[in-house]
Amino acid sequence: MYSPRASNATSSEGEEDTEKVQSIYESFRFTPLWKRLGDCLAIIEEKSDTEHVATVLLPLIEALMVVCKYVGPKSASSSVARALRGSSSPKSPTTPAEAMEDLFVTFTDAHRKILNLMVRNNPSLMSGSFSLLVHNPRLHRRPHAREHHSTLQLNVRRARVFEDSFQHLQRKTGDQIKYGKLSIRFYEEEGVDAGGLTREWFQILARQMFDPNNALFQPCAADKLTYQPNKNSWVNPEHLSFFKFVGRVIGKAIYDGRLLDAYFARSLYRQILGKPVDYKDVEWVDPEYYNSLCWILENDPTLLELTFSVESDEFGVNRIFDLKEGGASIPVTQDNKREFVQLSAQFRLYSSIQQQIEHLLNGFYEIIPKDLINIFNEQELELLISGTPDIDVDEWRAATEYNGYTSSDPNIVWWWRALKSFNREERAKVLSFATGTSRVPLNGFNDLQGVQGVQKFSIHRAYGESDRLPQAHTCFNQIDLPQYSSYDMLRQQVLLAISEGGEGFGFV
Repeated sequence: MYSPRASNATSSEGEEDTEKVQSIYESFRFTPLWKRLGDCLAIIEEKSDTEHVATVLLPLIEALMVVCKYVGPKSASSSVARALRGSSSPKSPTTPAEAMEDLFVTFTDAHRKILNLMVRNNPSLMSGSFSLLVHNPRLHRRPHAREHHSTLQLNVRRARVFEDSFQHLQRKTGDQIKYGKLSIRFYEEEGVDAGGLTREWFQILARQMFDPNNALFQPCAADKLTYQPNKNSWVNPEHLSFFKFVGRVIGKAIYDGRLLDAYFARSLYRQILGKPVDYKDVEWVDPEYYNSLCWILENDPTLLELTFSVESDEFGVNRIFDLKEGGASIPVTQDNKREFVQLSAQFRLYSSIQQQIEHLLNGFYEIIPKDLINIFNEQELELLISGTPDIDVDEWRAATEYNGYTSSDPNIVWWWRALKSFNREERAKVLSFATGTSRVPLNGFNDLQGVQGVQKFSIHRAYGESDRLPQAHTCFNQIDLPQYSSYDMLRQQVLLAISEGGEGFGFV
């Protein structure tokens, strides 16, 4: 039976326990420790390539969260008020508990990026030691609630989904597109959109954005399945507005959790993430040009009488472009050839299509801010846009060729055993590592495309040191696999290659 007296006694005991915890905390004087922790995180955040080091500090961060839970905010409403007070009033804290609340709000505000990265890598933290983060509204609030924006009602013709959608959405702001709920109706059809029509709209839109008649994208030479902006898209008078629209569509799909059947060149993913392109990225777009750049790096280019300028063919008309100021009069020598190669790659992958890329990025960043997307790498961004494919390892194995190995060699048996042990995302990353894209051809692995047309996946024996990482030649769908001494070592090296070695891999 319910007893008010018993309930009051329990509540009183709980308050006494809380006061004891607070007094213990106050006697330890931890404030300098939390300050040093914040200083360390600030240094890590300044150097993006050291973000993984933050995991070493995770126990200390969790300790701070636990202390805040028992010493700081007693309710969501009190900490919300504290957060608002921090930005609107200079009033100083009057009690140790209030001081701890201030520390919590200040700490989580200052290091929101690294905290969000930790949660993304380990979502279970939010149900454990990081659960208190929901009490800081500034850490996870959205500037506009979806309910404040009207529904985006589109009435489109199936054959003209791209044009009709563009005409309707170009009059909307980025926030209206981002937060508005899509409601699709296909012209002269009775279907009511309960989610299925929106999903179909995204599918058709992705297919039509690559339509050659729009001249916006062209397939990459390496596989004919991934796409790069077309430098001659100017033949379409509205091409730049179309590119901005494409960027908005990609961003909207990510924001709404929809998948697009759209696969792009690795260099474009890098540019979305704000990373510089490299001459190695040219291999996927133009393998012959890439081989020419490699020859220059490996030989003395003086006899070729090259200058810091390039020719570009625009519908049969050759034009000369300087790679740097006065480039046409600067010869390429043994001393400056690396600069020439990098500038040539920059021209091919960015400068020659700069307007197209900038408009696409402007549209994308209207929906997904740059500082939120750049926590991903290229492989993760591709999976975010296009989804994780359902990869049949047995089908992949049946369509594989070997060079220097046989199907019964221990390393080959271990390779397929490792792939079967991987989850869907890891398998997709292996496929992307080996072929340049996580996309499985419609007709299966027997129809994998390479620089020479249909090119099956192959595993070649890599001679030399047995502790090297596997190497990939994406234009040939080829993996160079060293002879490892055990299954565990092979599995570990493969995982390391697809996670740490995914940037600039396979170019030797």
